[in-house]
Amino acid sequence: MHISSLTEDLDKLVSDLREWLVSVSGADWKMVAKLLSGNDTLANAAHQAGPYISKSIIFNLFPSILSAKVKNPRKAFSAIIDSHGVRTTPTAIWYNGLTRNEARITGWGGSQSPLLDPEATGSLVAFAFRAEPNGDAEECRIWLCSTPEEEEVLLDRVGPVESRQIAFLRSPSVPEPPPRDRPCALAPEELDPDWRYKFPTTADVVALTIARLPSATSKRPDERLLARRECEYELFRSIEEASVLPRIKEGFGSVDIFVDYANSVTNRRKARSGASLGLQTSVVFAEEKLSFTYDAISEGRKRPDFLFPSAEAYQASKDSTGIRMLAAKTTCKDRWRQILNEADKIPRKYLLTLQPGLSTNQFQEMKAAGVTLIVPKPLHQSYPRPIRSELVDLVTFIAETKAECGDAS
Repeated sequence: MHISSLTEDLDKLVSDLREWLVSVSGADWKMVAKLLSGNDTLANAAHQAGPYISKSIIFNLFPSILSAKVKNPRKAFSAIIDSHGVRTTPTAIWYNGLTRNEARITGWGGSQSPLLDPEATGSLVAFAFRAEPNGDAEECRIWLCSTPEEEEVLLDRVGPVESRQIAFLRSPSVPEPPPRDRPCALAPEELDPDWRYKFPTTADVVALTIARLPSATSKRPDERLLARRECEYELFRSIEEASVLPRIKEGFGSVDIFVDYANSVTNRRKARSGASLGLQTSVVFAEEKLSFTYDAISEGRKRPDFLFPSAEAYQASKDSTGIRMLAAKTTCKDRWRQILNEADKIPRKYLLTLQPGLSTNQFQEMKAAGVTLIVPKPLHQSYPRPIRSELVDLVTFIAETKAECGDAS
């Protein structure tokens, strides 16, 4: 296929997604967005029966099943996967027996559903539910992204979607407030008054996270990184709520002013999500006394996230002996190729990701290109069983890098 045809097809996909987002906008729509894990799809043969959506969100979408006085109440609804032209009739069920208390949405179409395709593992998907006020959702429109360009368009709408978390938006631009019972969410009296006018930097938020969750220091590096990421997300959202909601309540003098402000909020979220993983990981490396340089130039304008044992050692080296590189990306599907041209002296590329799963084919393609995947141990179970043994956890990576490149002691 000619490049011009591929470009036209891509432009059409992006254009269709933008139109889709307009069609599911309004007060009667609620949107759920998430990254599909290996348990959501059929990548690791789990018996989950489709994408996981939390019980609290299901009750919000289908309040009638919460109030029903019957065993295992359920509600069927129509669904269209608009990105793929597929229709189905899923069912929301609350299993409310004595030994089971969970809610699920099942009936997405089985192995023929694009949502359950193993190759969709790691993809961003949005579910838009339409309902009358205080009523059950009667319709669901779905967009399953198949390209990075589509994901960028969707993320502009919903903001960054964190690994193992579900974004839930009640209306076009206003997210659900963070739960008040989460330990890392700041109470009003804990907020710096200056944050109302100048939002703290990502580095400031990361530092506050480390101080707010001292218990994480005793955890293994894998669990420590994940705990702090979740804490930081709660903390960031509580700061954002205190900063953004008052501005929204003030109102806007024009649509352009509103759009500019909404874009600034979204851009800040994306910037935090992108920078946070590298900063959080650098803290863990320092705590583990691993020698490294963060965000240094390797060649020209190339800036790998980490060079071991240092940028100076990399520049002085004549080959890859005694040096390593590591890239850090919250998601790696379709983005892992970006690291292949980083640190030219090092053929073996290491990539740390929090992506909750990857198909076997995707993994083998990365492996053939010389990429070793670093995944925190608790996330390994969301990957297909055949490749779990080839994933490297953070503890192992740190030990191997110390042995090869030295430590900071």
